[in-house]
Amino acid sequence: MNTRKNGSPHDSEKWELRLYTAGQTPKSLAAIKNLKKVCEEHLAGRYEIEVIDLLKNPRLAKEDQIVAIPTLVRKLPDPVRKIIGDLSDTERALVGLQLRQVS
Repeated sequence: MNTRKNGSPHDSEKWELRLYTAGQTPKSLAAIKNLKKVCEEHLAGRYEIEVIDLLKNPRLAKEDQIVAIPTLVRKLPDPVRKIIGDLSDTERALVGLQLRQVS
């Protein structure tokens, strides 16, 4: 198991994240910005973000059973996790992604 000092078992894993948005709304733009910030601070060099605009591709919502937007789906590492909202609550986002334990 690869772990860095103060790290977790996820430290060497590749993260695949899919963010579902609906156009260029303030909430969608905030979710993109907040996700990039979290990824750079906690997953630097180990993540891929795919942003899916459901106004352009509504059928893609079915695959991940999206019921609200914005929604972040962690595809990898397993298990799949979903977080609904603009990710402005960094602590909640980290716990939701399982990058931090609930304190």
